[in-house]
Amino acid sequence: MAQRRRQELIMELIRKNGFVTTEQLVEQFNVTPQTIRRDLNELAKKNTLRRHHGGAGIDSSTVNTSYQTRKILDLEAKERIAEALVELIPDNSSIFINIGTTTETIAKALLRKNNLQIVTNNLHVASILSAREDCHVIIAGGEVRNRDGGIVGEATRDFINQFKMDFGIIGISGIDGDGSLLDFDYREVRVAQAIIANSAQVLLAADHSKFGRNAMVRLGNVTQADYLFTDQEPPAELRQLLSENDVDLRVV
Repeated sequence: MAQRRRQELIMELIRKNGFVTTEQLVEQFNVTPQTIRRDLNELAKKNTLRRHHGGAGIDSSTVNTSYQTRKILDLEAKERIAEALVELIPDNSSIFINIGTTTETIAKALLRKNNLQIVTNNLHVASILSAREDCHVIIAGGEVRNRDGGIVGEATRDFINQFKMDFGIIGISGIDGDGSLLDFDYREVRVAQAIIANSAQVLLAADHSKFGRNAMVRLGNVTQADYLFTDQEPPAELRQLLSENDVDLRVV
């Protein structure tokens, strides 16, 4: 099959599924992994897709990638971020944890900590951490999003505002070059804003794929975080912004 035709078919598959793995494409087209990686890299240079570890997908400013796909995207990077972040959390801490697959990975790493007090609007986080008998989990009230177990709405925001916690652990869908924190659901953003406002320290967790990724709702700015945990150096403009505003950058 000609390269151009194969790349057209690759784009059709990605548009249909949102994300495809390198292994799926190798099997689909009966070519080597090196051939598929070259195709994906060329398409990424044309800004027709976004490369991820192990595959590729298409970004949208209005619709997030599916939850099941996000669970496996850049998982190794998320696990490294989680391991580094939890080192900052002492036993007996109180913590907000918001919605997202990155924060769910962090919740798994928090299982080694003792006597935590957790407030979350993420059903998966609550399920993970409730496995520890000495971990006290409070779930915010509100509307449950079927697609990812997130809890959102005005009632959720009002509930969060009743607490003042040691740490707020925040995941985000995108970080613009000017430091804007971006997400897809206005209701989710309002809850995250309340978490930031009521946290003594804000710990932002975002792998490299979030740098420059577009989403339609502005949550705030990266300068509101005390720490940014990521797996690759951010773009120069963002690094300068972090430095000027005393945000502790941790690249793991």
